[in-house]
Amino acid sequence: MILIGEKINGSIPSMAKAIAEKNEAYICGLAKAQADAGAAFIDVCASVPEAEELAVLKWLIGLVESVTGTPISIDSPSADIIAQAIPLCKKPGLINSVSMEGNKADTIFPIIADSKWECVCLLSDDTGIPKSAADRLRVFGNLMKKAEQYRISPNRLHIDPLIEMLCTSEDGIVKVIETMREVKKQYPTIHLTGGASNISFNMPLRKFINRAFIIMAMDAGMDSAIIDPLNKDMMGLIYATEALLGQDEMCMEYIGAYRQGLFGEVK
Repeated sequence: MILIGEKINGSIPSMAKAIAEKNEAYICGLAKAQADAGAAFIDVCASVPEAEELAVLKWLIGLVESVTGTPISIDSPSADIIAQAIPLCKKPGLINSVSMEGNKADTIFPIIADSKWECVCLLSDDTGIPKSAADRLRVFGNLMKKAEQYRISPNRLHIDPLIEMLCTSEDGIVKVIETMREVKKQYPTIHLTGGASNISFNMPLRKFINRAFIIMAMDAGMDSAIIDPLNKDMMGLIYATEALLGQDEMCMEYIGAYRQGLFGEVK
C-alpha cells in the first residue's frame, strides 16, 4: 500500500491551530512521525484563503523537508497554486489533485509531463460528481486520453473514484467498488487511491466502517490511500489484508512491520 500521510492539513483543527500559531515544532514532529511510520508521501494542505495559500504552502513544505526526505504531496483545490508550488519542492512527489473540471488537467499535466511527479486524479468533470459507475468510467476514459496526450504513463496516476459518505450514498459503496475494479482491469499498472475515512462521515464508531471499507477497497484493487499512518490499528489491518490477498510474499512485510512497532493489537 502506498501511504499518503494526511496529518499536515489545515482542515484538521489541531493543524489549523498550529499553522495559525506558527508552531514549527508540532508540524515537524508530525511530519517526521508519519515518515517513520512508512508514509510514501507527506500530504501538505494549507487550507487557508487562496491569497495566503502559496506562502503557507512554501513554509509548510520547507518544514517537512527539513526533517524528512519523504516526497511531498501538494494538496490544493487550485491548479494554479499547485503549479506555483511544484518548484518549491526539492524532489518530485505527488500532485493532489487534478480532475476533468475546467482546465485543471491542462494546467498540471504539461508541467509534470517529462518529470517523475505522480498525480492523484479525481473522477469528476464540469457536470460535477458522477452519480453512477458508468459515468465515472466515462470521466476516467476522458482523463486517460488527456494523460496520453501529455505522455503521462498510467503508473504515475492515482485514480480517486470519489468515496462518498455511506450514510447519504444511494447505493452504498457498490459504484465505487465497481469503478475500482474496471479501472484496474483496463490499466493494471495504474494506482487506485482515496480518502479512506470519507466513507464514515456522520456515522457512529467510524473506525468500524473505515476498517471494513479498506478491506473491500484493497480487494477491488486499491493500492494507495490518504490515511493517518500513525493509526496503528488501521496499519495492522492494511498489512494483514495485503498478506491475505497474496501481495506479501511469505508475510515478510507483515512480520517486519510488526517487529518495527508500526502496528499493535487492535483495540
